[in-house]
Amino acid sequence: MTDFSAFVAPPPSDAPHAAVVEAASACLDRFTAAFNAADTRGMDAELHFPHTMLSGAQRLDWPLPGQHPVDFFDTLKAGGWARTQYEKKEPVLVSHDKVHFVVHYTRRDAAGAVLSTHANLWIVVQAEGRWGIALRSY
Repeated sequence: MTDFSAFVAPPPSDAPHAAVVEAASACLDRFTAAFNAADTRGMDAELHFPHTMLSGAQRLDWPLPGQHPVDFFDTLKAGGWARTQYEKKEPVLVSHDKVHFVVHYTRRDAAGAVLSTHANLWIVVQAEGRWGIALRSY
């Protein structure tokens, strides 16, 4: 994009955002269903690439699908993890093609006990004809 002013100030939208939030939220639900099934291909199907993750000031960019560590789910399961559950998905910035969510979720063991609680910022965008997670900040 060459016009920075247009980039940082997109045109206002009078369209209702409920349908946008619902579509973006459904993407998060599909991602977590794949996560709980230990299905990295299914998870990748809900991401946009290149995909960016932030942890503190560190940045990780995945240029293509297939970047999850081979032992990712083995490591989680060794710590007692059985599933991840959304507690709240709060849309904090919404436009016609992008939703920023503060995502509150828990990791739980097989009995349902909470192992850890997380609050992250995830950005879901509509691009290339579909909703996908473009950025996750941990």
